[in-house]
Amino acid sequence: MTDRTVHLPVAAQPSLDALVSLAQRAESRGYRRAWLPETWGRDAATVLSAVAERTDDIGIGPSILNVYSRSPALVGQTAATLQELSGGRLRLGLGPSGPAVIEGWHGQRFERPLRRTREYVEIVRAVLSGETVNYDGDVFTLGGFRLRCGPPEAPVPIDAAGMGPKSVELAGRFADGWHALMLTPDGVRDRLADLRRGADLGGRDPDDVRVTLSLTCAALDDGDRARRLARQHLAFYVGAMGTFYREALARQGYEETAEAVATAWGSGDREAALAAIDDDLLTDLGAVGTPEDAREQLRAFEAIEGVDSVAVSFPRGAEPSDLDATVDALAPEH
Repeated sequence: MTDRTVHLPVAAQPSLDALVSLAQRAESRGYRRAWLPETWGRDAATVLSAVAERTDDIGIGPSILNVYSRSPALVGQTAATLQELSGGRLRLGLGPSGPAVIEGWHGQRFERPLRRTREYVEIVRAVLSGETVNYDGDVFTLGGFRLRCGPPEAPVPIDAAGMGPKSVELAGRFADGWHALMLTPDGVRDRLADLRRGADLGGRDPDDVRVTLSLTCAALDDGDRARRLARQHLAFYVGAMGTFYREALARQGYEETAEAVATAWGSGDREAALAAIDDDLLTDLGAVGTPEDAREQLRAFEAIEGVDSVAVSFPRGAEPSDLDATVDALAPEH
């Protein structure tokens, strides 16, 4: 059975308490895990610590920590600490993010993203084992140290995020799970074939690689508002975040739309960028509209064979009342 999880909102929230309260609400509604994307807002480790302290059962996880702004050893230390604090509720998501964030915010060169992701997964696993870490890779060479504290009693699963064929293949080959986003149903199926190929290359059973699909969701009585929020969200990522998301849409048959959105956004015509995104594309990429419509769309993604978990995420411009309404409308009990 497919789990429902929730991505705490990536856009700025009024307070840390607001994020924790949303996680508590999700726990009370039956969601299995609260993920936190880390972009250029509050850091994931601190927020997830607060969530772990103030919840009882819901799983926690960053989706994702990028593989440039922290050393892999520090990511391992952070994961060990969060696993201890949460009583074994952590699942760790790693990935390269994109050049706009890595270069524009962190001041790091966006180089060798796939190789870095693979080495991070391997080094973090070694750190979490509690054994002395000796690693000689193409990007990282380190050795002679081990965790000063005891390793986690329960292993920490490590997932890798990716949108392109090679990054998904990498997740299938080396990680415990794959985090997918901005994919249509056909796009999910195409990438699942890449995941299976990676698992085969790694001599693994594809069923052992957990697939979590993040969906932009807005389930509101005012369906027009829900769709506009989703349009604004998609237009921002396609228009303002470099070529990363534009290329992902193009791979899935929406090249003309992606170019139209990016061109309009680049010229400062935000309304034209929104107008280039039709309702069919919104339905193909998320669950937006009235609660009834959004639930139907969400169930269609859950029915895709190979998807283990669907994560309800939110448009950038969603207000606290929109978040609460969507969490309630898309709760697993419905």
